[in-house]
Amino acid sequence: TQMGVVLRNTAHSVNIKERLDFSCALFDEHGGLVANAPHMPVHLGSMGASVAAVVGKHAADMRPGDSFALNAPYAGGTHLPDITVVTPVWLDGAEPVFYLASRAHHADIGGITPGSMPPDSTRIEQEGALLDNLRIVRDGKLDEARLLSLLGSGEWPARNPQQNIEDLKAQIAANRRGLQELGSVIDHYGLLTVQAYVKHVQDNAEESVRRAIGDLKDGKYSLRMDTGQTIRVAIRVDKNRRSAIIDFAGTSPQAGNNFNAPASVCAAAVLYVFRTLVDHKIPLNEGCLKPLEIKIPAGSLLSPEYPAAVVAGNVETSQCIVDVLYGAMNLQAAAQGTMNNLTFGDSRWQYYETICGGSGAGDGFHGTDAIHTHMTNSRLTDPEVLESRFPVRVREFSIRESSGGDGKYHGGNGAHRSLEFLQSMTAAILSGHRKFAPSGLAGGADAAAGRNSLQKANGDIVRLEATASFQVEPGDILIIDTPGGGGYGAPE
Repeated sequence: TQMGVVLRNTAHSVNIKERLDFSCALFDEHGGLVANAPHMPVHLGSMGASVAAVVGKHAADMRPGDSFALNAPYAGGTHLPDITVVTPVWLDGAEPVFYLASRAHHADIGGITPGSMPPDSTRIEQEGALLDNLRIVRDGKLDEARLLSLLGSGEWPARNPQQNIEDLKAQIAANRRGLQELGSVIDHYGLLTVQAYVKHVQDNAEESVRRAIGDLKDGKYSLRMDTGQTIRVAIRVDKNRRSAIIDFAGTSPQAGNNFNAPASVCAAAVLYVFRTLVDHKIPLNEGCLKPLEIKIPAGSLLSPEYPAAVVAGNVETSQCIVDVLYGAMNLQAAAQGTMNNLTFGDSRWQYYETICGGSGAGDGFHGTDAIHTHMTNSRLTDPEVLESRFPVRVREFSIRESSGGDGKYHGGNGAHRSLEFLQSMTAAILSGHRKFAPSGLAGGADAAAGRNSLQKANGDIVRLEATASFQVEPGDILIIDTPGGGGYGAPE
Protein backbone atom coordinates (compact mmCIF):
# COMPACT_ATOMS: atom_id res chain seq x y z
CA THR A 1 0.00 0.00 0.00
CA GLN A 2 2.82 2.42 0.85
CA MET A 3 4.40 1.74 -2.52
CA GLY A 4 1.14 2.60 -4.23
CA VAL A 5 0.82 5.88 -2.31
CA VAL A 6 4.29 6.95 -3.43
CA LEU A 7 3.60 5.93 -7.03
CA ARG A 8 0.37 7.87 -7.17
CA ASN A 9 1.79 10.97 -5.52
CA THR A 10 4.91 11.16 -7.69
CA ALA A 11 3.54 10.07 -11.09
CA HIS A 12 3.08 12.65 -13.83
CA SER A 13 0.33 11.22 -16.03
CA VAL A 14 -3.39 11.43 -15.26
CA ASN A 15 -3.68 7.75 -16.08
CA ILE A 16 -1.60 6.79 -13.04
CA LYS A 17 -2.26 9.70 -10.68
CA GLU A 18 -6.04 9.96 -11.15
CA ARG A 19 -7.21 6.68 -12.69
CA LEU A 20 -4.94 4.55 -10.46
CA ASP A 21 -4.01 2.22 -13.33
CA PHE A 22 -1.07 0.66 -11.51
CA SER A 23 -0.16 -2.17 -9.14
CA CYS A 24 2.56 -2.90 -6.59
CA ALA A 25 3.57 -6.23 -5.09
CA LEU A 26 6.17 -8.21 -3.14
CA PHE A 27 7.69 -11.45 -4.46
CA ASP A 28 9.80 -14.14 -2.81
CA GLU A 29 13.33 -15.12 -3.83
CA HIS A 30 11.94 -17.40 -6.56
CA GLY A 31 9.67 -14.73 -8.04
CA GLY A 32 6.49 -16.10 -6.43
CA LEU A 33 3.85 -13.52 -5.48
CA VAL A 34 3.69 -13.00 -1.70
CA ALA A 35 1.43 -10.01 -1.14
CA ASN A 36 0.03 -6.98 -2.89
CA ALA A 37 -2.07 -3.92 -2.38
CA PRO A 38 -5.66 -4.16 -3.72
CA HIS A 39 -4.80 -2.77 -7.13
CA MET A 40 -5.43 -4.29 -10.60
CA PRO A 41 -6.13 -8.06 -10.74
CA VAL A 42 -4.93 -8.35 -14.34
CA HIS A 43 -1.60 -6.86 -13.24
CA LEU A 44 -1.14 -8.72 -9.99
CA GLY A 45 -1.70 -12.20 -11.32
CA SER A 46 0.70 -11.73 -14.22
CA MET A 47 3.56 -9.75 -12.65
CA GLY A 48 5.18 -12.94 -11.39
CA ALA A 49 6.05 -13.74 -15.01
CA SER A 50 7.83 -10.38 -15.26
CA VAL A 51 9.86 -11.06 -12.12
CA ALA A 52 10.72 -14.56 -13.36
CA ALA A 53 11.86 -13.11 -16.69
CA VAL A 54 14.16 -10.63 -14.94
CA VAL A 55 15.63 -13.37 -12.74
CA GLY A 56 16.13 -15.66 -15.72
CA LYS A 57 18.01 -13.07 -17.75
CA HIS A 58 19.92 -11.08 -15.13
CA ALA A 59 20.54 -13.42 -12.19
CA ALA A 60 24.27 -13.65 -12.91
CA ASP A 61 24.92 -9.91 -13.13
CA MET A 62 22.38 -8.17 -10.90
CA ARG A 63 23.62 -6.33 -7.83
CA PRO A 64 22.35 -3.95 -5.13
CA GLY A 65 21.09 -0.68 -6.57
CA ASP A 66 19.73 -2.29 -9.76
CA SER A 67 16.23 -1.99 -11.19
CA PHE A 68 14.91 -3.53 -14.40
CA ALA A 69 12.05 -2.67 -16.76
CA LEU A 70 10.07 -4.64 -19.30
CA ASN A 71 6.84 -4.59 -21.24
CA ALA A 72 7.59 -7.38 -23.75
CA PRO A 73 4.46 -9.57 -23.93
CA TYR A 74 6.39 -12.71 -24.86
CA ALA A 75 8.93 -12.35 -22.05
CA GLY A 76 6.95 -11.63 -18.92
CA GLY A 77 4.80 -8.67 -20.02
CA THR A 78 1.13 -8.28 -20.92
CA HIS A 79 0.68 -5.42 -23.38
CA LEU A 80 3.09 -2.63 -24.20
CA PRO A 81 1.53 0.27 -22.24
CA ASP A 82 2.03 -1.75 -19.02
CA ILE A 83 5.65 -1.23 -17.99
CA THR A 84 6.89 -3.26 -15.02
CA VAL A 85 9.82 -2.11 -12.88
CA VAL A 86 11.47 -4.88 -10.83
CA THR A 87 13.90 -4.19 -7.98
CA PRO A 88 15.84 -6.98 -6.22
CA VAL A 89 16.09 -6.82 -2.43
CA TRP A 90 19.57 -7.61 -1.11
CA LEU A 91 20.85 -8.17 2.41
CA ASP A 92 24.28 -9.60 3.15
CA GLY A 93 24.08 -12.73 0.99
CA ALA A 94 25.08 -13.40 -2.57
CA GLU A 95 21.49 -13.64 -3.82
CA PRO A 96 18.44 -11.37 -3.55
CA VAL A 97 16.05 -12.40 -0.76
CA PHE A 98 12.94 -10.72 -2.22
CA TYR A 99 11.84 -8.75 -5.28
CA LEU A 100 9.64 -5.67 -5.41
CA ALA A 101 7.69 -4.77 -8.53
CA SER A 102 5.46 -1.96 -9.69
CA ARG A 103 3.49 -2.00 -12.93
CA ALA A 104 1.88 1.09 -14.43
CA HIS A 105 -0.15 1.64 -17.58
CA HIS A 106 1.61 4.50 -19.37
CA ALA A 107 -0.59 7.04 -21.15
CA ASP A 108 1.32 6.50 -24.39
CA ILE A 109 4.14 4.18 -25.41
CA GLY A 110 3.89 4.84 -29.16
CA GLY A 111 2.08 2.78 -31.76
CA ILE A 112 -0.25 3.72 -34.57
CA THR A 113 -2.77 5.66 -32.44
CA PRO A 114 -2.32 8.13 -29.55
CA GLY A 115 -2.76 6.36 -26.23
CA SER A 116 -1.21 3.13 -27.54
CA MET A 117 -4.44 1.11 -27.60
CA PRO A 118 -4.87 0.78 -31.38
CA PRO A 119 -8.09 -1.00 -32.40
CA ASP A 120 -6.70 -2.43 -35.61
CA SER A 121 -3.09 -3.44 -34.88
CA THR A 122 -2.07 -6.76 -36.41
CA ARG A 123 1.50 -7.14 -35.12
CA ILE A 124 3.22 -6.14 -31.93
CA GLU A 125 5.44 -3.45 -33.51
CA GLN A 126 2.34 -1.36 -34.29
CA GLU A 127 1.48 -1.12 -30.58
CA GLY A 128 4.48 0.90 -29.37
CA ALA A 129 8.04 0.87 -28.12
CA LEU A 130 9.42 -2.38 -26.72
CA LEU A 131 11.41 -2.50 -23.47
CA ASP A 132 12.72 -6.02 -23.59
CA ASN A 133 13.83 -6.76 -20.02
CA LEU A 134 16.62 -4.23 -19.59
CA ARG A 135 18.47 -2.75 -16.64
CA ILE A 136 17.38 0.87 -16.23
CA VAL A 137 19.04 1.60 -12.87
CA ARG A 138 22.61 0.69 -11.91
CA ASP A 139 24.07 1.71 -8.55
CA GLY A 140 20.94 3.77 -7.93
CA LYS A 141 21.32 5.88 -11.11
CA LEU A 142 18.67 5.91 -13.85
CA ASP A 143 20.00 5.38 -17.39
CA GLU A 144 17.79 8.10 -18.83
CA ALA A 145 19.67 8.45 -22.10
CA ARG A 146 19.21 4.77 -22.97
CA LEU A 147 15.53 4.90 -22.12
CA LEU A 148 14.93 7.99 -24.24
CA SER A 149 16.70 6.30 -27.13
CA LEU A 150 14.54 3.17 -26.86
CA LEU A 151 11.31 5.12 -26.41
CA GLY A 152 12.14 7.20 -29.48
CA SER A 153 13.04 4.26 -31.70
CA GLY A 154 10.99 2.20 -34.12
CA GLU A 155 8.45 3.17 -36.74
CA TRP A 156 5.89 4.37 -34.15
CA PRO A 157 7.87 5.80 -31.19
CA ALA A 158 6.44 7.12 -27.92
CA ARG A 159 4.78 10.51 -28.38
CA ASN A 160 5.77 11.95 -25.00
CA PRO A 161 8.89 10.10 -23.85
CA GLN A 162 9.66 12.60 -21.10
CA GLN A 163 6.33 11.75 -19.47
CA ASN A 164 7.30 8.07 -19.67
CA ILE A 165 10.57 8.91 -17.89
CA GLU A 166 8.78 10.81 -15.14
CA ASP A 167 6.34 7.95 -14.57
CA LEU A 168 9.19 5.42 -14.54
CA LYS A 169 10.91 7.54 -11.89
CA ALA A 170 7.70 7.32 -9.86
CA GLN A 171 7.73 3.52 -10.19
CA ILE A 172 11.37 3.41 -9.07
CA ALA A 173 10.49 5.62 -6.11
CA ALA A 174 7.64 3.27 -5.21
CA ASN A 175 10.00 0.30 -5.23
CA ARG A 176 12.45 2.21 -3.03
CA ARG A 177 9.69 2.86 -0.54
CA GLY A 178 9.04 -0.88 -0.58
CA LEU A 179 12.74 -1.47 0.14
CA GLN A 180 12.56 0.87 3.13
CA GLU A 181 9.40 -0.68 4.55
CA LEU A 182 10.59 -4.25 4.01
CA GLY A 183 13.98 -3.39 5.48
CA SER A 184 12.32 -2.06 8.62
CA VAL A 185 10.33 -5.28 9.03
CA ILE A 186 13.42 -7.44 8.55
CA ASP A 187 15.43 -5.32 11.00
CA HIS A 188 12.70 -5.73 13.61
CA TYR A 189 11.84 -9.43 13.20
CA GLY A 190 14.87 -10.91 11.43
CA LEU A 191 15.09 -12.39 7.94
CA LEU A 192 14.35 -15.99 8.95
CA THR A 193 11.16 -14.97 10.75
CA VAL A 194 9.98 -12.88 7.78
CA GLN A 195 10.71 -15.70 5.34
CA ALA A 196 8.86 -18.17 7.56
CA TYR A 197 5.85 -15.86 7.61
CA VAL A 198 6.01 -15.51 3.83
CA LYS A 199 5.86 -19.29 3.50
CA HIS A 200 2.95 -19.39 5.94
CA VAL A 201 1.03 -16.77 3.93
CA GLN A 202 1.49 -18.76 0.72
CA ASP A 203 0.69 -22.10 2.39
CA ASN A 204 -2.45 -20.64 3.96
CA ALA A 205 -3.61 -19.35 0.57
CA GLU A 206 -3.04 -22.78 -0.94
CA GLU A 207 -5.04 -24.49 1.80
CA SER A 208 -7.84 -21.92 1.50
CA VAL A 209 -8.20 -22.55 -2.23
CA ARG A 210 -8.08 -26.33 -1.72
CA ARG A 211 -11.00 -26.04 0.72
CA ALA A 212 -12.94 -23.97 -1.81
CA ILE A 213 -12.24 -26.50 -4.57
CA GLY A 214 -13.87 -29.17 -2.41
CA ASP A 215 -17.23 -27.48 -3.00
CA LEU A 216 -16.90 -27.36 -6.80
CA LYS A 217 -18.17 -29.70 -9.49
CA ASP A 218 -16.86 -30.44 -12.95
CA GLY A 219 -18.11 -28.02 -15.55
CA LYS A 220 -17.49 -26.52 -18.95
CA TYR A 221 -18.44 -23.33 -20.73
CA SER A 222 -17.71 -21.40 -23.91
CA LEU A 223 -18.04 -17.79 -24.96
CA ARG A 224 -18.02 -16.32 -28.44
CA MET A 225 -16.39 -12.93 -28.74
CA ASP A 226 -17.36 -10.13 -31.13
CA THR A 227 -14.23 -10.97 -33.14
CA GLY A 228 -15.66 -14.42 -33.92
CA GLN A 229 -13.13 -16.17 -31.69
CA THR A 230 -14.24 -18.59 -28.99
CA ILE A 231 -12.88 -19.25 -25.52
CA ARG A 232 -13.60 -22.73 -24.17
CA VAL A 233 -12.82 -24.12 -20.76
CA ALA A 234 -13.39 -27.41 -18.97
CA ILE A 235 -12.85 -27.57 -15.21
CA ARG A 236 -12.16 -31.03 -13.79
CA VAL A 237 -12.16 -31.34 -10.01
CA ASP A 238 -10.27 -33.99 -8.06
CA LYS A 239 -11.98 -33.96 -4.66
CA ASN A 240 -9.55 -36.45 -3.13
CA ARG A 241 -6.53 -34.29 -3.92
CA ARG A 242 -8.57 -31.08 -3.59
CA SER A 243 -7.15 -29.87 -6.87
CA ALA A 244 -8.49 -28.86 -10.25
CA ILE A 245 -7.45 -28.88 -13.90
CA ILE A 246 -8.38 -25.77 -15.88
CA ASP A 247 -8.25 -26.83 -19.52
CA PHE A 248 -8.72 -24.32 -22.34
CA ALA A 249 -8.59 -26.93 -25.12
CA GLY A 250 -10.79 -25.96 -28.05
CA THR A 251 -10.11 -22.25 -27.69
CA SER A 252 -9.60 -20.47 -31.01
CA PRO A 253 -6.08 -20.15 -32.42
CA GLN A 254 -4.33 -16.79 -32.33
CA ALA A 255 -5.61 -14.45 -34.99
CA GLY A 256 -4.57 -11.41 -36.98
CA ASN A 257 -6.38 -9.02 -34.61
CA ASN A 258 -5.05 -7.80 -31.25
CA PHE A 259 -7.28 -9.79 -28.88
CA ASN A 260 -4.56 -12.40 -28.37
CA ALA A 261 -3.78 -12.68 -24.65
CA PRO A 262 -0.34 -13.79 -23.40
CA ALA A 263 -0.44 -16.87 -21.16
CA SER A 264 0.42 -14.71 -18.12
CA VAL A 265 -2.86 -12.83 -18.62
CA CYS A 266 -4.80 -16.09 -18.68
CA ALA A 267 -3.05 -17.20 -15.49
CA ALA A 268 -3.95 -13.87 -13.88
CA ALA A 269 -7.63 -14.41 -14.67
CA VAL A 270 -7.56 -17.94 -13.21
CA LEU A 271 -5.80 -16.68 -10.08
CA TYR A 272 -8.36 -13.91 -9.63
CA VAL A 273 -11.36 -16.22 -10.00
CA PHE A 274 -10.12 -18.86 -7.58
CA ARG A 275 -9.10 -16.21 -5.04
CA THR A 276 -12.69 -14.93 -5.07
CA LEU A 277 -13.92 -18.39 -4.05
CA VAL A 278 -12.23 -17.97 -0.68
CA ASP A 279 -14.66 -16.32 1.73
CA HIS A 280 -12.11 -14.95 4.19
CA LYS A 281 -9.33 -12.41 3.88
CA ILE A 282 -6.11 -13.74 2.42
CA PRO A 283 -3.65 -11.86 0.22
CA LEU A 284 -3.70 -12.75 -3.45
CA ASN A 285 -0.49 -14.76 -3.88
CA GLU A 286 1.28 -17.65 -5.54
CA GLY A 287 -0.18 -20.18 -3.10
CA CYS A 288 -3.62 -19.75 -4.68
CA LEU A 289 -2.32 -21.36 -7.88
CA LYS A 290 -0.65 -24.42 -6.35
CA PRO A 291 -3.84 -26.56 -6.34
CA LEU A 292 -4.47 -25.70 -10.00
CA GLU A 293 -3.12 -27.07 -13.26
CA ILE A 294 -3.71 -24.65 -16.13
CA LYS A 295 -3.64 -26.11 -19.63
CA ILE A 296 -3.50 -23.65 -22.53
CA PRO A 297 -3.02 -24.76 -26.15
CA ALA A 298 0.17 -23.31 -27.62
CA GLY A 299 -0.42 -20.83 -30.41
CA SER A 300 -3.98 -20.23 -29.26
CA LEU A 301 -5.80 -17.01 -28.46
CA LEU A 302 -4.61 -17.47 -24.85
CA SER A 303 -0.98 -18.33 -25.61
CA PRO A 304 -0.02 -16.47 -28.79
CA GLU A 305 3.36 -16.49 -30.46
CA TYR A 306 5.38 -13.58 -31.81
CA PRO A 307 4.59 -11.31 -33.64
CA ALA A 308 0.92 -11.47 -32.65
CA ALA A 309 -0.68 -8.18 -31.58
CA VAL A 310 -1.88 -8.35 -27.96
CA VAL A 311 -3.06 -4.94 -26.78
CA ALA A 312 -6.70 -6.02 -26.36
CA GLY A 313 -5.82 -9.39 -24.85
CA ASN A 314 -4.90 -7.81 -21.55
CA VAL A 315 -8.01 -5.65 -21.23
CA GLU A 316 -10.72 -7.44 -23.21
CA THR A 317 -9.92 -11.14 -23.49
CA SER A 318 -9.01 -11.28 -19.80
CA GLN A 319 -12.56 -10.19 -18.94
CA CYS A 320 -14.01 -12.93 -21.12
CA ILE A 321 -11.79 -15.57 -19.48
CA VAL A 322 -13.24 -14.64 -16.09
CA ASP A 323 -16.82 -14.94 -17.35
CA VAL A 324 -16.07 -18.32 -18.91
CA LEU A 325 -14.62 -19.62 -15.63
CA TYR A 326 -17.58 -18.42 -13.55
CA GLY A 327 -19.94 -19.89 -16.14
CA ALA A 328 -18.23 -23.28 -15.98
CA MET A 329 -18.66 -23.26 -12.20
CA ASN A 330 -22.26 -22.03 -12.48
CA LEU A 331 -21.51 -19.27 -10.00
CA GLN A 332 -22.12 -15.96 -11.74
CA ALA A 333 -23.60 -14.67 -14.98
CA ALA A 334 -21.38 -12.72 -17.34
CA ALA A 335 -20.40 -9.21 -16.36
CA GLN A 336 -20.06 -6.50 -18.99
CA GLY A 337 -17.07 -8.52 -20.25
CA THR A 338 -15.12 -5.52 -21.54
CA MET A 339 -13.19 -2.54 -20.24
CA ASN A 340 -14.55 -0.17 -22.93
CA ASN A 341 -11.09 1.25 -23.62
CA LEU A 342 -11.20 4.82 -24.88
CA THR A 343 -8.15 6.75 -26.07
CA PHE A 344 -7.77 10.12 -27.71
CA GLY A 345 -5.00 12.56 -28.41
CA ASP A 346 -2.39 13.95 -30.77
CA SER A 347 1.29 14.84 -30.52
CA ARG A 348 0.58 17.01 -27.46
CA TRP A 349 -2.20 15.19 -25.57
CA GLN A 350 -2.63 11.48 -24.92
CA TYR A 351 -5.41 10.12 -22.72
CA TYR A 352 -6.73 6.68 -21.85
CA GLU A 353 -9.67 5.55 -19.77
CA THR A 354 -11.71 2.44 -19.13
CA ILE A 355 -15.44 2.80 -18.58
CA CYS A 356 -17.54 0.90 -16.05
CA GLY A 357 -20.55 -1.33 -16.78
CA GLY A 358 -22.82 -3.88 -15.13
CA SER A 359 -21.69 -6.89 -13.11
CA GLY A 360 -23.37 -10.26 -13.42
CA ALA A 361 -25.88 -11.67 -10.95
CA GLY A 362 -25.30 -14.92 -9.07
CA ASP A 363 -27.13 -17.38 -6.87
CA GLY A 364 -28.34 -15.16 -4.06
CA PHE A 365 -27.20 -11.72 -5.23
CA HIS A 366 -28.04 -9.11 -7.85
CA GLY A 367 -25.49 -7.49 -10.12
CA THR A 368 -24.15 -4.00 -9.47
CA ASP A 369 -24.75 -0.96 -11.67
CA ALA A 370 -21.95 0.97 -13.38
CA ILE A 371 -18.92 -0.62 -11.74
CA HIS A 372 -15.46 -1.60 -12.91
CA THR A 373 -15.71 -5.35 -13.10
CA HIS A 374 -13.30 -8.22 -12.48
CA MET A 375 -9.89 -7.70 -14.07
CA THR A 376 -9.95 -3.93 -13.88
CA ASN A 377 -9.99 -2.00 -10.63
CA SER A 378 -9.27 1.50 -11.87
CA ARG A 379 -11.40 4.61 -11.59
CA LEU A 380 -12.49 7.31 -14.01
CA THR A 381 -10.75 10.67 -13.96
CA ASP A 382 -12.77 13.29 -12.12
CA PRO A 383 -14.54 15.55 -14.67
CA GLU A 384 -12.88 18.65 -13.25
CA VAL A 385 -9.42 17.14 -13.73
CA LEU A 386 -10.23 15.72 -17.17
CA GLU A 387 -11.63 19.00 -18.45
CA SER A 388 -8.75 21.05 -17.05
CA ARG A 389 -6.03 18.81 -18.49
CA PHE A 390 -7.54 17.88 -21.87
CA PRO A 391 -9.64 19.69 -24.53
CA VAL A 392 -12.86 17.76 -23.83
CA ARG A 393 -16.09 18.31 -21.93
CA VAL A 394 -18.06 15.63 -20.10
CA ARG A 395 -21.62 16.04 -21.37
CA GLU A 396 -23.20 13.14 -19.46
CA PHE A 397 -22.19 10.24 -17.27
CA SER A 398 -25.11 8.21 -15.98
CA ILE A 399 -26.48 4.72 -15.32
CA ARG A 400 -27.86 3.07 -18.45
CA GLU A 401 -31.25 1.98 -17.16
CA SER A 402 -32.73 -1.43 -18.05
CA SER A 403 -29.47 -2.70 -19.54
CA GLY A 404 -28.94 -5.47 -16.95
CA GLY A 405 -30.31 -8.95 -17.65
CA ASP A 406 -33.58 -9.98 -15.98
CA GLY A 407 -33.82 -13.03 -13.74
CA LYS A 408 -34.52 -14.22 -10.23
CA TYR A 409 -31.49 -12.09 -9.55
CA HIS A 410 -31.04 -9.28 -12.05
CA GLY A 411 -27.78 -8.17 -13.60
CA GLY A 412 -26.30 -4.74 -13.03
CA ASN A 413 -26.91 -1.88 -15.44
CA GLY A 414 -24.24 -0.46 -17.69
CA ALA A 415 -23.25 3.20 -18.01
CA HIS A 416 -23.89 6.01 -20.49
CA ARG A 417 -20.98 8.35 -21.13
CA SER A 418 -20.75 11.18 -23.64
CA LEU A 419 -17.70 13.37 -24.23
CA GLU A 420 -17.60 16.49 -26.38
CA PHE A 421 -14.32 17.27 -28.12
CA LEU A 422 -13.13 20.87 -28.23
CA GLN A 423 -10.23 20.30 -30.59
CA SER A 424 -9.36 18.12 -33.58
CA MET A 425 -7.79 14.84 -32.44
CA THR A 426 -7.59 11.13 -33.16
CA ALA A 427 -9.83 8.97 -30.97
CA ALA A 428 -10.15 5.20 -30.68
CA ILE A 429 -12.47 2.75 -28.96
CA LEU A 430 -11.43 -0.80 -28.14
CA SER A 431 -14.35 -2.70 -26.70
CA GLY A 432 -16.35 -5.92 -26.71
CA HIS A 433 -19.88 -7.27 -26.31
CA ARG A 434 -21.22 -4.92 -28.96
CA LYS A 435 -22.36 -7.82 -31.14
CA PHE A 436 -22.86 -10.66 -28.64
CA ALA A 437 -24.52 -9.66 -25.38
CA PRO A 438 -23.20 -10.70 -21.94
CA SER A 439 -25.00 -13.94 -21.18
CA GLY A 440 -27.32 -14.83 -18.33
CA LEU A 441 -26.89 -18.04 -16.35
CA ALA A 442 -29.20 -20.73 -14.95
CA GLY A 443 -32.21 -19.34 -16.84
CA GLY A 444 -31.37 -15.67 -16.37
CA ALA A 445 -31.68 -13.29 -19.31
CA ASP A 446 -28.81 -11.81 -21.27
CA ALA A 447 -27.88 -8.20 -20.65
CA ALA A 448 -28.03 -5.45 -23.25
CA ALA A 449 -25.01 -5.30 -25.51
CA GLY A 450 -22.97 -2.11 -25.61
CA ARG A 451 -22.93 0.42 -28.42
CA ASN A 452 -20.61 3.18 -29.59
CA SER A 453 -21.59 6.18 -31.68
CA LEU A 454 -20.29 9.59 -32.71
CA GLN A 455 -22.62 12.57 -32.94
CA LYS A 456 -21.07 14.98 -35.40
CA ALA A 457 -21.19 18.72 -34.81
CA ASN A 458 -23.85 18.99 -37.55
CA GLY A 459 -26.11 16.52 -35.71
CA ASP A 460 -25.42 13.43 -37.84
CA ILE A 461 -25.02 10.17 -35.89
CA VAL A 462 -22.28 7.75 -36.98
CA ARG A 463 -22.46 4.23 -35.59
CA LEU A 464 -19.05 2.93 -34.53
CA GLU A 465 -17.90 -0.66 -34.43
CA ALA A 466 -16.68 -2.34 -31.25
CA THR A 467 -13.15 -1.47 -32.33
CA ALA A 468 -12.69 1.76 -34.27
CA SER A 469 -10.23 4.59 -34.82
CA PHE A 470 -11.56 7.92 -36.09
CA GLN A 471 -10.93 11.65 -36.32
CA VAL A 472 -12.94 14.03 -34.15
CA GLU A 473 -13.52 17.72 -34.71
CA PRO A 474 -14.63 20.50 -32.34
CA GLY A 475 -18.27 19.95 -31.37
CA ASP A 476 -18.26 16.19 -32.03
CA ILE A 477 -19.69 14.10 -29.19
CA LEU A 478 -18.62 10.51 -28.56
CA ILE A 479 -21.35 8.41 -26.92
CA ILE A 480 -20.45 5.12 -25.19
CA ASP A 481 -23.21 2.89 -23.80
CA THR A 482 -21.54 0.07 -21.90
CA PRO A 483 -23.05 -3.43 -21.52
CA GLY A 484 -24.95 -4.59 -18.46
CA GLY A 485 -24.43 -7.82 -16.56
CA GLY A 486 -26.38 -11.02 -17.16
CA GLY A 487 -29.22 -12.18 -14.92
CA TYR A 488 -29.16 -15.37 -12.84
CA GLY A 489 -32.05 -17.82 -12.52
CA ALA A 490 -35.43 -17.80 -14.23
CA PRO A 491 -37.59 -14.83 -13.22
CA GLU A 492 -40.15 -15.74 -10.56
